[in-house]
Amino acid sequence: MSAQPPDLRVSDADRERVARLLRDAAGEGRLTVDELDERVERAYAARTAGELAELTTDLPATAAGRAIAPSGRKPRRWLVSVMGGGNLRGRWRVGPKLTVVSLMSGADVDLRHAEMDLPEARITAIAIMGGVSVVVPAGVDVEMTGFALVGGNDNRVPVQDLPPNAPRVHVRAFSLMGGSHVRMKRAERQALQKGVDPPDSK
Repeated sequence: MSAQPPDLRVSDADRERVARLLRDAAGEGRLTVDELDERVERAYAARTAGELAELTTDLPATAAGRAIAPSGRKPRRWLVSVMGGGNLRGRWRVGPKLTVVSLMSGADVDLRHAEMDLPEARITAIAIMGGVSVVVPAGVDVEMTGFALVGGNDNRVPVQDLPPNAPRVHVRAFSLMGGSHVRMKRAERQALQKGVDPPDSK
C-alpha cells in the first residue's frame, strides 16, 4: 500500500487481498489466531489505504506487495481430471464459478494462496468413481451441498467464529461411486482449535 496515498479510499477487492495476506501469514505461523481475527476484522472495516497498510507493516514486504497488486491472471473456470490426477495450487485466480470433474481419478483444489476478488465462489465438484478435494484457509465460510450415490461428501472444516462479511465458498458436490470433501491443512486446523476450541471438531 506504500505506493498509494494513505488517505486514498480502498475497494472491497483491496480489503479482500489484505485479508488473504493475513490468512497466509497465520498459516505460516507469523500471526496467532487471535491476531488474525482482530486484523481481518479491521481489514474489512478499513476505509483508506493507510488503515490497510497498518495491518501488514510487520509482515514481509514481498508478500504484502503480492496481496495488494492484482496479478492480471484470468480466473479458472474448469478443472477436468480423467483417469489421472489434476490440481489447482499456488497462485491462481478464483472466478465466481469453478467446475471440477474427476472421472476415475483425483482432483485437488487448493484455495490457500489463490486470488479471490469476489465475496463468494461457487465450486461444482463432480466425482465419478474418483474424488475431489478442496482445501480452504482459515477465515473462510464454507457451505457444502449436493448428493452422493454409493459414495460420500464430507465437510471437514471446523466451526469458526467469522464476521458477517467473511469470504464464502459454496461447494456443490455430486458423487457417484466416489466422494468429495472440503478441509483445512492440519497446521491451520490445529492452530484454530487451540485458539477457538470448537466443539466436536477433529
